[in-house]
Amino acid sequence: MSYSVGQVAAFAGVTVRTLHHYDEIGLLLPGERNHAGHRRYGDDDLDRLQQILFYRELGFPLEEVAALLDDPDTDPQEHLRRQHELLTARIGKLQEMAAAVEHAMEARRMGINLTPEEKFEAFGDFDPDQYAEEAEERWGHTDAYKESQRRTAAYTKDDWKRLTAEFDAIHRKMADLLGQGVPADSEAAMDVAEEHRRFMDGTYYACGHEFHTCLGEMYVADERFTATYEAIRPGLAVYLRDAIVANAARHQ
Repeated sequence: MSYSVGQVAAFAGVTVRTLHHYDEIGLLLPGERNHAGHRRYGDDDLDRLQQILFYRELGFPLEEVAALLDDPDTDPQEHLRRQHELLTARIGKLQEMAAAVEHAMEARRMGINLTPEEKFEAFGDFDPDQYAEEAEERWGHTDAYKESQRRTAAYTKDDWKRLTAEFDAIHRKMADLLGQGVPADSEAAMDVAEEHRRFMDGTYYACGHEFHTCLGEMYVADERFTATYEAIRPGLAVYLRDAIVANAARHQ
């Protein structure tokens, strides 16, 4: 069996453009072409694509993915074992973080003060109360901060779960565009940046394009924000900032 580029894109949940790009850089060469010169992918090609997407999801850059897959000393089973270990570790960490966030939300709702051990358990050296104090010190005098405090005070646990899922989905969209090599100033990336701005505007405070640009710069300048975005996909902090800046320029 062989499959067209469109079929493979549908199977894998990637764009045709991504497959063309993988072909152009030698990462995934279709096993054959038909009489018209169109790409045709076999089962071995699909296996390689699966490995590529596993590594990409884990944050590996394309150059490193190619080096790993083309290493003659590593067999496919070893790739799967390595990916399983990495994914299992990530899942465990995310589950710990999700439990910590849920615990913190519930504690705040009930007026319970978490112990230092509970606060530090998932966040290491990051103290949520310290960050809250810093935020109030830096922005407490601003209308945006006061508006954010007013709005979020009314949010329920279910509200936070819904909003977190929505925000995560926006970040995944932007990370996918970065992974596909789509330019940050492309229409697709700017559209997601606009979605990001509207989320902030509707959830926390009035967020015009100029203010949104300031947020984008902070994502790069503040290492804590940068680390958050880099954990989603390497390079995402700068990519998101650039898309935000391009989107703001588009709306001037």
